[in-house]
Amino acid sequence: MAESTPEKRRGRGRRPFAEVRDDVLTAAAEVLMKDGIRGFTVDKVVTRSGVSSATVYKHWPSRGALALDGYVHEVGDEIALRDTGDIRADLTAVLTAFVRMVGRTPSGPVFAQLIAAAQSDEELAAQFQDHYFGPRRRQAFALLEAAQERGQIRRDADLGTVVDLIWGACYIRMLLPYLTDQLTPEFARGVVELALAGVAVTQ
Repeated sequence: MAESTPEKRRGRGRRPFAEVRDDVLTAAAEVLMKDGIRGFTVDKVVTRSGVSSATVYKHWPSRGALALDGYVHEVGDEIALRDTGDIRADLTAVLTAFVRMVGRTPSGPVFAQLIAAAQSDEELAAQFQDHYFGPRRRQAFALLEAAQERGQIRRDADLGTVVDLIWGACYIRMLLPYLTDQLTPEFARGVVELALAGVAVTQ
């Protein structure tokens, strides 16, 4: 007999939306990690979370948007950017965390599936821009600008190119199946060293 997930039962009364949102996104992450983007449905999230479909559709405009939000809810803190004052150490830490995350199953393959699905899902593509790539790109810029202020990076450095060089190298290896096994922490450290070598302030 196939294993089934029991529907959650909630007591009466209106709950704070933060609590409802956490239930929905936890359920979305569980469904996504188990079934992948192809098997991901809003109905499965509704059943697992115990939250009404009307509430889910009110706050998440599409299946893809809900899937990505669930994914970010699951792994967001793991790959957060932090400024300790050492740009090399900070970039190495976040990039190493990223390659470890995408190197795991199911989180890595699921992330690649989400990126692929976004090419034909406008709502998912917008969700990526608003809630994943956009915020992280702005955080990366802020990190590099702070490094400029500290004199670690040249004032004339093109920060957009630095960001693209660092993360673009990792995304290429993640999305090309024959390169996935080469996406390692050692590669991440090498990418950071190479990118910063071109923009570091010479003493």
